[in-house]
Amino acid sequence: MQHAIDIRRVPWIRRLASDYASDHGALAAFFAGDPAAPEAWRATIARRSAARPPAPFVDVLTAQLESRNAPAEARAYAESLRLSDAVAVVTGQQAGLFGGPLFTLLKALTTLQLAERVSREHGVPAVPVFWIDAEDHDWNEVAACAVLDTDWQVQRVALAPPPGAGEAPVGTLQVGDDIGGVLDALTLALPPTEFTAPLIDDLRRCYRPGAGMADAFGRWLETVLGSRGLVVFDSSDPAAKPFARDLFERELRDGRTAALAGDAGRRLAAEGYHAQVTPAADSVALFRVDGARQPIRRTTDGFTIGAAPAALGELVDALERTPEAFGPNVLLRPLMQDTLFPTICYVPGPSELAYLAQLKDVYEHFGLPMPLFHPRASATLLDSAGARFLDRHDLAFEALQPQDEAALNRLLEAQLPAAVEQSIEDAREAIRTRLAAVVDVVPAVDPTLAGAARSTLGRMEHDLKTLHNKILQAAKRRDETLRRQFTRARAQAFPDGHTQERALGFVGFLNRFGPSLIDRLLTELPLDPAHHTLITP
Repeated sequence: MQHAIDIRRVPWIRRLASDYASDHGALAAFFAGDPAAPEAWRATIARRSAARPPAPFVDVLTAQLESRNAPAEARAYAESLRLSDAVAVVTGQQAGLFGGPLFTLLKALTTLQLAERVSREHGVPAVPVFWIDAEDHDWNEVAACAVLDTDWQVQRVALAPPPGAGEAPVGTLQVGDDIGGVLDALTLALPPTEFTAPLIDDLRRCYRPGAGMADAFGRWLETVLGSRGLVVFDSSDPAAKPFARDLFERELRDGRTAALAGDAGRRLAAEGYHAQVTPAADSVALFRVDGARQPIRRTTDGFTIGAAPAALGELVDALERTPEAFGPNVLLRPLMQDTLFPTICYVPGPSELAYLAQLKDVYEHFGLPMPLFHPRASATLLDSAGARFLDRHDLAFEALQPQDEAALNRLLEAQLPAAVEQSIEDAREAIRTRLAAVVDVVPAVDPTLAGAARSTLGRMEHDLKTLHNKILQAAKRRDETLRRQFTRARAQAFPDGHTQERALGFVGFLNRFGPSLIDRLLTELPLDPAHHTLITP
């Protein structure tokens, strides 16, 4: 079962993302092309053929895959990057615990679908790549995973912060000895199914004490999607940094990334959109990564690294000797990605799309072809009971998001006999009419009684409203099945009031629906960024 909802209806999608999908012309000046137009793909492929990434980088990539014992299909796709006409469709995300939220899986699946379509329609080898953003230092973003338990309640499991958490890049942090207890807690939280035991076994194989967070994430993603050809790349790999050295040096010598992105943000704001990133005028789009991640800023006579002064020559020398000690910030990360890979398309989420809209002039400044951006699939997975409930009662999906009973009360009212509602309304109107007449004539007897008459009207209307509520409560007690169905559907669609794809780890869906979920989604997820899709696996 599948149902498409116009994303302009859903309250969590901001205007930039909805216009990009439904009115691309309004944003055309900020992007390299419309991913809905076949000619844009042909032009982007042609541009990439003239700007090939460094061939030796593939050796680094394949060595990384071998170190994780990636599936043969993923290794074969990586090897195809050596071909002169190969292109890449890329997505990425932080190394979230047990794979992170559902949207991480949706990104990867969209990337696989697009790569297959490009190969089929344009006759070039298209490689699906997942870029692990392992140099981000936000531990809280990756340390936890939430699932729904047997009673449809959100259960959250989390790793204890290791030394350096919150300061050091996540790729340098290791899974702690508490992972066994966290996996035990996850096992207890998950509704037991025939898929639970093998799922937990696979997670234990990937998440072991002492394993790197990015390495564990990569192994798990390859377990789920590597056999479909997904090439997973840990961006913190020191061996990859020399291939980005020229990009980094140019940012140091002639860095205009902050100014160009800031100017684009102001143009977006003038068009009625929002600027996702507002860089400081003195910021350099690089970090010094040496234990902790420290920002580099430009001063009147040089630079600072954190609070320490540094000269240009000093930084260039350090970059030449130890390029692995530098890393891109959010604005330069896409350009590093497209320096290493022959990217023709990146698959972003809505927030990413907003900051990518600020980078067209940055790409031109560095002489790199800007790829197309195809938004990831946006979807909610409902079991058959939840889907039938929405369909049976013709209830709008987004009506489930508020964490009150307004939508439930409307459903319950609709279940009452029409005569009950009509009788209540007739009584309300009769009271208003009769008491209004009393209010009109009382002043002729005693003007001071007009207030008492109005108070009587108010009390009678209040009593009638109380009676109405009691009738509704009786209907609720009579129809607990409806309440349970509503609660179950809401818990799935909007756990604790949040969107499912952001709130819940995809591991919970693999536990509920099994490994076949991947094939079902690859088949049923539409490449349609203008709609949010409800899917019943």
